Amino acid sequence: MPTLSGFGSLAGIPEEKITDNITRRVLAGEKGMMVWWNIRAGTHIAAHSHPHEQIVWLLKGKLEARIGTERRVANPGDLAVIPGGVEHEMWCHEDIEVVDIFVPPREDFLAGGGPTWLRDQKKAEERQPV
Repeated sequence: MPTLSGFGSLAGIPEEKITDNITRRVLAGEKGMMVWWNIRAGTHIAAHSHPHEQIVWLLKGKLEARIGTERRVANPGDLAVIPGGVEHEMWCHEDIEVVDIFVPPREDFLAGGGPTWLRDQKKAEERQPV
C-alpha cells in the first residue's frame, strides 16, 4: 500500500478492486490512513469492529449506518466518528463515494488485505445451507 510524506495526488494512488461492487484507494502516513471507497448500491457492510478510530466522510450517495445502537441515514457531506472497538455496519442505498480516516493505520490494509467485515460476511454465507 502506498505511503506518503509530502505531496501527492489521488490519481497517483492505485485503485484496488475488492469485489465487483467495491473499489478502494489506500494511502498511509506514519500515524494515520485514508481510504477512498467506491461502493455500489445494495452493498451491506456487515456488523464489525476494529481497534482503530474511524472517521467517515460521505462524498456521494446515500447510506444508512449503525454505530453501536444509534442508527441514521447519511447524505453527501455527512460525517461520523466511530471510536475503536465499537460495532458498526452500513447499508448502501445508492452508489456511494466515501473517505475513511483510520488512526492508527490499519495493518491489515497495509498488508493488502480486504476489510474484515467482508471476510466475516463470506464465512457466514458459506455456513448457510443451500
